[in-house]
Amino acid sequence: MSRRNWLWRVLLVLALCGSVVHAGNNFGRTSAVGGVSINTDGLLDSATDLNLQTLNEGMGRDFHAAPGELNKPVELRKISLKAVNAALRDAKKGQVAQLPDEIKYLAGIQRIQYVLLYPEQNDIVLAGPGEGWQLDGKGNVVGVTTGRPVLSLEDLLVAFRTVEEARKGGISCSIDPTVEGRQQFERFMSQQKTFNPAVVDGIERAMGNQQITVSGVPDTSHFARVLVAADYKMKRIGMKLDKSPVRGLASFIDMIPGKLDNMMPRWWMACNYEPMGRSEDGLAWELRGSGVKVMTEDEFVDNAAGTVKGTGKVNPIAQKWCDQFTSKYDDLAVKEPVFGELRNIMDMCVIAALITKENLPAKAKCELTELSSDKMGIESFPAPKKVATQSSALKRGNNWIITASGGVAINSWEVADKTEVKPAVSATREKAKPNTDSLWWN
Repeated sequence: MSRRNWLWRVLLVLALCGSVVHAGNNFGRTSAVGGVSINTDGLLDSATDLNLQTLNEGMGRDFHAAPGELNKPVELRKISLKAVNAALRDAKKGQVAQLPDEIKYLAGIQRIQYVLLYPEQNDIVLAGPGEGWQLDGKGNVVGVTTGRPVLSLEDLLVAFRTVEEARKGGISCSIDPTVEGRQQFERFMSQQKTFNPAVVDGIERAMGNQQITVSGVPDTSHFARVLVAADYKMKRIGMKLDKSPVRGLASFIDMIPGKLDNMMPRWWMACNYEPMGRSEDGLAWELRGSGVKVMTEDEFVDNAAGTVKGTGKVNPIAQKWCDQFTSKYDDLAVKEPVFGELRNIMDMCVIAALITKENLPAKAKCELTELSSDKMGIESFPAPKKVATQSSALKRGNNWIITASGGVAINSWEVADKTEVKPAVSATREKAKPNTDSLWWN
């Protein structure tokens, strides 16, 4: 078979890590967060079933179900940021892991829909759907009826602590081949005359490890792991290395035509919000939109030079796949909770930007300094640094190469800049007004 008669599909993402790592009392979360595993060298791969089982069992030993009324599903669960700030200030042990579960999991809220100010009570309230929480068997904390991941106090703290970094350059992650890897790939391919399974193995060895870059947040945080894991999962589904977890979402591989020349699609996930609704007096804000979308752009690959350049063009098949993925995001957020976690951290970043940009603490006469302070410790994990190339091959028409790179981009300040008056938001604020003697949630 001549070289011109076979087609290569190359996905530049994750490969097998090795050891399972345990540190402190995080119950194996070091090796399995968001469905991925990262060893102490920063090498990333899918978590094994054993990783996930160990994680779930470890977390279960110190896990507490939602008490009483918190277990009931509600349309609007309200969280007092004044009370959360006080809990952080008064904590005897300076670790989020030592706080009660109802605070760690923010009373089981699953999305932030509203930011409501009550100056008469010196408070800012976050509101959205919520219910009791449980472990899903894979180490994810999800709603008892919806299966959607609940918000994490750790991630909220990172969103507030990095709000200025988000203003300056955004928050992002990316998985990309190295210059050396591209050049080694080109040399290897120039020596191939025919196709056989050994060539696929040779591609992986030639490309070597790809680099993972996290910007704007600590790369050792759970927040960073969500960014990387979501990017990883998206690419594996797109390149048919993982079976699609939801009906109606095909892989990009199943949709591609027989020829793409030397263009490759770059995919990334970004914020997907409508203009924020606000009341006339600025005391009520509504976060609107589905939260996340997948985007694409064709890139020109020069493997000999080891370079990639954006073309400003979009392949229609790649765009169709992105649109399909975006339309299925609600379902994906349940089947693969890391996608729900990604939307949660995007929500939290937008809210942190809004609160900072509009100086809402001053307007509500509410002290929130503990949320942006680094006084409270959060869990630390090995930083994701690299991932080995993984390849598959398929004969279809002429020879061409597909690579997948990209990442996640969170431009929270851009979202917070776009607002429009919505009178109905004021009505929600009145309806959600807490009693002066209420709990920190209701």
